[in-house]
Amino acid sequence: METELSRDLGIEHAIFGFTPFPAVAAAISRAGGFGVLGAVRYTDPRELARDLDRLDKLADGRPYGLDVVMPARKVEGVTEADVEAMIPDAHRGFVQDLLTRHGVPGLAEGEASGWRITGWMEEVTRGQLDVAFDYPITLLANALGSPPADVIDRAHAHGVLVAALAGSAEHARRHAAAGIDVVVAQGYEAGGHTGEIGSMVLVPEVVEAVAPLPVLAAGGIGSGEQAAAGLALGAQGVWLGSLWLTTEEADLHSEALTRKLLAAGSGDTVRSRALTGKPARQLRTAWTDAWDDPAGPGTLPMPLQGLLVAEAVSRIQKYEVGELLGTPVGQIVGRMETVRSVQAVVDDLTRGFERAVTRINRIAGRSAT
Repeated sequence: METELSRDLGIEHAIFGFTPFPAVAAAISRAGGFGVLGAVRYTDPRELARDLDRLDKLADGRPYGLDVVMPARKVEGVTEADVEAMIPDAHRGFVQDLLTRHGVPGLAEGEASGWRITGWMEEVTRGQLDVAFDYPITLLANALGSPPADVIDRAHAHGVLVAALAGSAEHARRHAAAGIDVVVAQGYEAGGHTGEIGSMVLVPEVVEAVAPLPVLAAGGIGSGEQAAAGLALGAQGVWLGSLWLTTEEADLHSEALTRKLLAAGSGDTVRSRALTGKPARQLRTAWTDAWDDPAGPGTLPMPLQGLLVAEAVSRIQKYEVGELLGTPVGQIVGRMETVRSVQAVVDDLTRGFERAVTRINRIAGRSAT
């Protein structure tokens, strides 16, 4: 699965794996792909440095990257406390009532919430970058569009390529104008924040819109045949996130959540604003149903919603409250039926890719090479 982009990055397979787990990112890179560590959960730069140390050691000299969530525009003088103060009391009461109805215990006295949306705030992300550029990352991806111009320049000064996710051709054109090196065309099927356009339509539109910039296909990809389809549409690689959640190296800290993922079908996800305030595909649960119910107060805009629900999400995860327990995941969850090693997943992807190429060559009357 070699393309011009994969050769430029020095990887064997044009498989880019996004994950919040350093061990998974390293295993993807060791398997010949390109591991990308999600940084949004690292509100303390020292914790990011600790996990980048681990990733760098485990990657065994193979290339890897970092994914951040950074707005292109900065709102001056706004602190987390200022944002917290904007949350209506009615919404706080709705969260508490929901937790009470489902019998969710509180956190211990003095225990801090383990999940915070502050990784979306620019000052936090800039602290992450101060750490990241001390490591040999070769790709910096931004999940919230193009990062600020000075960040792009800083990455390029370190010899780091910059990627940005796009949900439409117009988004992609803006990325190209901003100086982005790689566009990730993320379709409606993907986990996390997604737009309205399916991958089969989106990928060729983006490829045409930003040519000759390389494009990665994302959303609904969980087999080598689907990866081959992405490359056939003009992409130079595939970007996979959900598929790694049920690998042996993943550290979900929840057997209950792993069981829910393994049991879920492709129709068991929903695009909901319940987690961050922007539409994000995730497992459908009583939590998402409550927030999407017209009788409720409705979700708040980003970043208010994320700050509002941070402690609740931590409590649900800690106590594994089954009816409410969920996670961002794409429609490909229906193929995630067993726990496998990262190497086994990559091997399956490459074998499927070879099968697809052989099939197309046979249809075209050519012998496989």
